[in-house]
Amino acid sequence: MSTKVADHVLERLREWGVEHVFGYPGDGINGLLAAWGRAEDRPGFLQARHEEMAAFEAVGYAKFSGCLGVCAATSGPGAIHLLNGLYDAKLDHVPVLALVGQTHRTAMGGSYQQEVDLHTLFKDVASDFVETVNVPEQLPNVLDRAIRTAYARRAPTAVIIPGDVQELDYSPPTHAFKMVPSSLDRSAWTALPTPRSLERAAEVLNSGAKAAILIGQGAAGAQPEVERIAEVLGAGVAKALLGKDVLSDELPYVTGSIGLLGTRPSYELMRDCDTLLTIGSSFPYTQFLPDFGKARAVQIDIDPHMVGMRYPYEVNLVGDAKATLQRLIPLLDRDRGREWHETVCANVARWRDVIRKRAELSADPINPEYVARALDPLLPGNAIVTSDSGSVANWYARHLTMRPGMRASLSGTLATMGCGVPYAIGAKFAHPDRPAIALVGDGAMQMNGLAELITAAKYQDRWEDPRLVVGVWNNHDLNQVTWEMRAMEGAPSFLPSQEIPDVQYASFARSLGLTGIRVEKPEDVEAGWHAALDADGPAVVEFLTDPAVPPIPPHATWQQMESTAASILKGDADRGSMVRQGFKAKVQEFLPGRSRG
Repeated sequence: MSTKVADHVLERLREWGVEHVFGYPGDGINGLLAAWGRAEDRPGFLQARHEEMAAFEAVGYAKFSGCLGVCAATSGPGAIHLLNGLYDAKLDHVPVLALVGQTHRTAMGGSYQQEVDLHTLFKDVASDFVETVNVPEQLPNVLDRAIRTAYARRAPTAVIIPGDVQELDYSPPTHAFKMVPSSLDRSAWTALPTPRSLERAAEVLNSGAKAAILIGQGAAGAQPEVERIAEVLGAGVAKALLGKDVLSDELPYVTGSIGLLGTRPSYELMRDCDTLLTIGSSFPYTQFLPDFGKARAVQIDIDPHMVGMRYPYEVNLVGDAKATLQRLIPLLDRDRGREWHETVCANVARWRDVIRKRAELSADPINPEYVARALDPLLPGNAIVTSDSGSVANWYARHLTMRPGMRASLSGTLATMGCGVPYAIGAKFAHPDRPAIALVGDGAMQMNGLAELITAAKYQDRWEDPRLVVGVWNNHDLNQVTWEMRAMEGAPSFLPSQEIPDVQYASFARSLGLTGIRVEKPEDVEAGWHAALDADGPAVVEFLTDPAVPPIPPHATWQQMESTAASILKGDADRGSMVRQGFKAKVQEFLPGRSRG
């Protein structure tokens, strides 16, 4: 029996070590699906409920495995549905390959059914590499280059294969003119800055007495070196959200997340430092970095296209974080006072007390901060945590303590809704022996999380550790946008856009044969988490939370919060029990220890 182009696609994926492809079927990839049948489902085809979810699952798999994520979709609508997940990969620098079908070549240009100009569609999201395979001899080079580029650029790439091409007999490129042979090897490599650049960076860092370090996901492979340079500089370490799992939050000088969803000590660290070292982060919010001219700064990033654009850095070191730090640390002065270090540690300790007290405050019916706070000590040491976008990301950022061995991520730059559950499913295929916990708001759960519970139910038997816990903050409100409207626009909540139906999430889970738990009272929160984590398969635990608990920015002043309160009381007096009881009093509760100035 002859080998078809589709057969060779799967064979080549296996040779690259691809074990899973997340996708959804359609006639535009019928040739590939038939090849999967002949290949006895190797690599495994994992059926999502929607192509966007397949792309998100590929992103989650890539984030937590460090390997290529692969997704597949049919032509036309299937290809279009992939876009949001692929943009998530692009903006968070994750290697993902999209295999996409296309209308038969004989029909192209004829306004045929599901005919879409896929090169135009993908030219931005897969700007590093997108190509159509038109003849069999083109295949190995196109596929190999797409995979190699995805790894090298940490980006999504796309390979488009028309339906009729998938079914052609495969013939490799020959040793001839205008043929492009290919190879599989992808050797490891390390980028390093020049010795002179390292000396310049050391001069900047040695000049200050109050050092701050900002780390992102690019520092993930350099955890011992980050700890070492923090100790040498006596620095505090703030973390961009994508770098949350890079360094343990148990270290006394780790100030936690930075930005609107960040912590007070991270804000104070940047406000008061005189030197800044950024490692593997493209954190975009300049207003949370030191005032221009107040701090001298150095950046380390492996991508020369991502340096020098967030802050006026004096030295931009282009190189691998681990290798660069190993060469930079010996050049740093070790004779430093400890006053700054002690100040940072004291700020961290004070903040931990503040958020503990905030989580303990009463709310109607449950304080959303307490839900995250109660989970924190219960997290298994090998847990993988995903967070969706929305107000739940505030509680994820501030209340969950990353400990050595834990992994965590969210949609950092795109900040898209709907990624929490599919990320966790991707994580389960990357590490089937580890528990995964997804933290999701009710808006994102209604958007697509409910449907993807079907995927979790379908594949739970494939996971050595069957635990996949989905925690749902059920407040009937698109809460993050509600608060943004109040705080930034001075506008009350616009109910037609913000209020969402009360869905029985736990009951839906039970209808699928999963564990479903509904928690309506604060005293049952901890038991709810325990029951979900002790379940022998996927579990949904929903908490009825108060939408009126404010996700207060770390830099908010009392006057700003009073102004927000006044605008809400003026136009939103009938919204929520907290407002009816007096918003100002409640905000004061949630700002313990904060100066009113």
